[in-house]
Amino acid sequence: MAARDQALSVSDAMALAKGALESVRLRVMGEVSEATIKPGYKAIYFSLKDGSAVMPCLMWRDSYDASGVALEDGRLVEVSGNFTAYVPKGRMQFQVRSVTAAGEGMLRLEVARLARTLEAEGLMAGSRKRALPGHPTRIGVVTSPRGKAIHDILRTLGRRYPLAEVVVAGVQVEGEGAAREIVRGLATLGAEPGVDVIILGRGGGSYEDLMPFNAEEVARAVAASPVPVVTGIGHEPDTSIADMVADLRASTPTAAAEAVAPDVAEVSRALAAQSVRLGRALTHRVADLEHRVRSIADRPIMASCDALFATRAQTLDMLASGLERGIPALLDRRAEALVRARAALLRVGARLVEPSEAAVSRGVERTVLVGQQLLERNEQAVGRTAARLDDLSPLAILGRGYAVCYECEGPILRSAKSVSPGDRVDVRLAEGWLGCIVETVGSED
Repeated sequence: MAARDQALSVSDAMALAKGALESVRLRVMGEVSEATIKPGYKAIYFSLKDGSAVMPCLMWRDSYDASGVALEDGRLVEVSGNFTAYVPKGRMQFQVRSVTAAGEGMLRLEVARLARTLEAEGLMAGSRKRALPGHPTRIGVVTSPRGKAIHDILRTLGRRYPLAEVVVAGVQVEGEGAAREIVRGLATLGAEPGVDVIILGRGGGSYEDLMPFNAEEVARAVAASPVPVVTGIGHEPDTSIADMVADLRASTPTAAAEAVAPDVAEVSRALAAQSVRLGRALTHRVADLEHRVRSIADRPIMASCDALFATRAQTLDMLASGLERGIPALLDRRAEALVRARAALLRVGARLVEPSEAAVSRGVERTVLVGQQLLERNEQAVGRTAARLDDLSPLAILGRGYAVCYECEGPILRSAKSVSPGDRVDVRLAEGWLGCIVETVGSED
């Protein structure tokens, strides 16, 4: 007892207190404040506080680096460790052995874990994200009908692209049941005919307020949408899982509206420039076609259709003229050949000599008979050929009473439609020509 009643030195008292404090391990939750994290320091110094108390803390640098949790002012964390005393200064502090995020910190860890899972499934891959339509006709909007976001979106679309129709699915965007409402809104607009793109948005808020946009069912609904989805959730620094899965992430609802709709002024300028280019192209095309038409019109055949048949008509005339000259000449040559053959046969018969005059006479008679038979056969062949040539001769056709009618100094007329009353025509007969004037024109129809 005497030893217990004996007064202690300050050092002994502090050592006793230090030992008593370090024997108790605790888990404490609080908000970080006055965090001091300086390069080269062996320990991290900060305080934990709640509404009525402040607790000074330290954590050795190697333990802090291994925790993976950033100690930032205002962050809610859960620490484990024990109280200790710093004897030289007589200060009590909590020595932190481990630290984990609490509240929002825990939420962020859960969101990060879900994000890694969805990324592994390929929902965030750039290859599956679709391009936005250049000029949408119907734009869907999934957001709260009473928030600021819907007004920002409608005002931006009305200013930039009033041509598009806006279809709004008003849903709950925070609190219990918000994720289910967002999924329903996306499904409704995805099934709406003619909707080209969907904006999923809401205004700013705390991290907890934005948690419906980190829900797995919302992320999968965005990925399954049949049309591209553009997100504009919260403020620019806020990023949700829905942003990561969406086809395009905009920093704010206003930026999302600007992303889906072109500026009508820019569209007008582009159309005007395109109109100028199109006009120039059409002008060049018309000029080229005009040049080609003129080139064709300058051809002789376009000036007179006679040019189309002139060569063939001249060929026919030349053939007819050749026939006129050739048939008589051929007949003359065949007649001369017959005369020469008769004379040759007679000369052959005269040279035949027999012992008696009777034999000579019989030989001459046989020779003459053979010669006559040969002459008759040749004369018959020549006659048949002459008759055939005569049948084919245009002059023979004319000789039977036919005539050939020509345009005045032009080609042969084959149709009464080629002339009109009062036109001059030339008519060729078997013997001679007639110059005629057409009085009437008729048809066999």
